[in-house]
Amino acid sequence: MNEHLEQLAPQPLWRHFRTLCNTPRPSGHEARLVAILERWAERQGLAHDRDDFGNLRIRKPASPGREAAPGVILQGHLDMVAQANADHPHDFTRDPIETYVDAGWLRARHTTLGADNGLGVAAALAILEDGTLVHGPLEALFTLEEETSMGGALQLAENWLEGKVLLNLDSEDRGEVFIGCAGGADVVVEAQLPMSGPGADEVAVRLSLTGLVGGHSGIDIHRGRGNANRLLVRVLRALEAYDIRLVSYRGGTLRNALPREAFATLVLPADEVAAATNRVAALEQELRGELAGVDEKLALALTPLEARPAQALHAHASGMLLAALNAAPYGVERMSSTVPGVVETSNNLGVVSLDEGRFHLCALVRSLRDSAVSAMADRFRGLFDLIGARTRVEHAYPGWTPAPDSDLLARFRRLHRQQVGSEPAVKVIHAGLECGILAGKYPHLEMISFGPSIRGAHSPDERVELSSVEEFWTLLRALIEDLADDAAVRKI
Repeated sequence: MNEHLEQLAPQPLWRHFRTLCNTPRPSGHEARLVAILERWAERQGLAHDRDDFGNLRIRKPASPGREAAPGVILQGHLDMVAQANADHPHDFTRDPIETYVDAGWLRARHTTLGADNGLGVAAALAILEDGTLVHGPLEALFTLEEETSMGGALQLAENWLEGKVLLNLDSEDRGEVFIGCAGGADVVVEAQLPMSGPGADEVAVRLSLTGLVGGHSGIDIHRGRGNANRLLVRVLRALEAYDIRLVSYRGGTLRNALPREAFATLVLPADEVAAATNRVAALEQELRGELAGVDEKLALALTPLEARPAQALHAHASGMLLAALNAAPYGVERMSSTVPGVVETSNNLGVVSLDEGRFHLCALVRSLRDSAVSAMADRFRGLFDLIGARTRVEHAYPGWTPAPDSDLLARFRRLHRQQVGSEPAVKVIHAGLECGILAGKYPHLEMISFGPSIRGAHSPDERVELSSVEEFWTLLRALIEDLADDAAVRKI
């Protein structure tokens, strides 16, 4: 499948990306891809090994005469976000990604594309097999489970990597180079809530909110897009006027993706269904008006169900849960005062569920300040303590402190001017890159992050600009060769 990818330029990079598209690799299911890459390395005569967590390293010796050049680590993550449109059945553990070209962009049919971070991985593999490139010692580091927990970076072996320079290939904007990123943590809230059977006059209905754009919870958090969990809770609060009780709830699938859809089952008195249906129709128009120009396809629907559920939350528990969710922090908390235009602190209500009285919430908190992550987590704890829920913080990772005066950045800027004809924008990103974690384990590393233009990451609208991939490839090759020249050997 995806034979057309090998007709794109640069061909070596796209050939490897085809392998990635044809090999299912959602977070936690990277083993098959790792085995394929190990066999590929052996055919290339390249050394490879794994650390205890399973992160893969492939090494290539320096070109003759460049043995003293600084070792370069090419770094990316193997996993991808698994998101598909609700009406498109796709098993991310078995089915390949089907790609197509549309007006200069590569897209996937009804699913995420996996350009995040498949293109960075493909570029590193193409560099390793490039027989014309003059380079110092090369290491390609491919981490696991970045999208769900940063687990590969957090568990990365210490005293394992040998290079002095790390090029993170997981950024998503041509013409930009990143030198810092936010840290973050998952805030998990859980509770077992009391239930009882429906009354004789109660009937069941299904409430759905669909059609939102979604997106990356770091990169897109400030764009004003709708969050399905936030919006459906607002609708449910309005429907409390009709004596509803929650039965179940499902919204969002990943804590780092803006939820595009959410669904709730509830019971209410039979004689209130008509009024509730009219209220939902009015709320649909209200929300569409608020999201005009941002999320044009929002859809709300209230559908009667023939079968009555065995149980629903007690009225008081249902009300308290909806009140807490409605009051929960969400979105941009603060913009940075030191890095203009960059979000400093935010959180995403990524995954919310209720099943047989078991409530679960996972919010991803991000900040350029580690203290703000802790403070936001404590706000969740204080709020949900009021309904008897338990709150814990998981998978915390540090931010990446900018080094604007680094020699590596200066080299990249010079090469960008030479190759592209313009000065790159030097940025700090609100999303979480693995660089902060890697810097904590390997503080001697000089690092930058750059990549091609990817839009709609973490959603089925994900796409990559083909011309930006060629530019990215040219810059990557030029930087590796520049680091291996005689001047580089003397300076670093």
